[in-house]
Amino acid sequence: MLIAGFPAGGFQTNCYVVAPAAGEECVIVDPGQDAVEGVDDLLREHRLKPVAVVLTHGHLDHVWSVAPVCGARDVPAWIHPDDRHLLSDPGAAFSRESAALFGGITLSEPGDVRELTDGATLELAGLELVVDHTPGHTRGSVSFRLPSDDVMFSGDLLFAGSIGRTDLPGGDYPTILRSLATKCLPLPDDTVVLPGHGPQTTIGRERATNPYLKEAAPHAGPTRGI
Repeated sequence: MLIAGFPAGGFQTNCYVVAPAAGEECVIVDPGQDAVEGVDDLLREHRLKPVAVVLTHGHLDHVWSVAPVCGARDVPAWIHPDDRHLLSDPGAAFSRESAALFGGITLSEPGDVRELTDGATLELAGLELVVDHTPGHTRGSVSFRLPSDDVMFSGDLLFAGSIGRTDLPGGDYPTILRSLATKCLPLPDDTVVLPGHGPQTTIGRERATNPYLKEAAPHAGPTRGI
């Protein structure tokens, strides 16, 4: 298994490429702000051919470069239907005051957009990606698992020591706690978590140390990321 990534743009959103091995087909996860050059570098370095882009949710720091990345390689983008509107209307994910900060940004859907469903298995590039609908950060948030390798791409559901913020439109704190309880806590402790921001972690480490995964969760959610 080959997994490589880099933090993209000012938001430092982790973008990943995933392939069975170097020189084969791959999947791109969350190409965010200014991610095109970094994606191209990884594809050249590992001699990879992308077949799809998969998106953990529709916030602009995760989808900023999806249209140019998909367009340059003529590949589809996969996103949950509850977040699909954010591909062309990123301001809908923010309060009126916050949206004003991004007023000059124009995004568009790629030419080929396909919708994710909870529990589906995507067979792409010789990989089997299991889709888990994990709302709470946004209504259409998902995580992707590679069960054969005990790897989870958590997006902004779960970080090392924290979880995604829930104070933006579409966010809901009790809902994200349910997503964590039903989609994360049942996983084996040695499951590697590759989050949307920050360093990788494991389910076991977060189960033992993350206050939001403990039985007595804080009454209010965090405000990390966008």
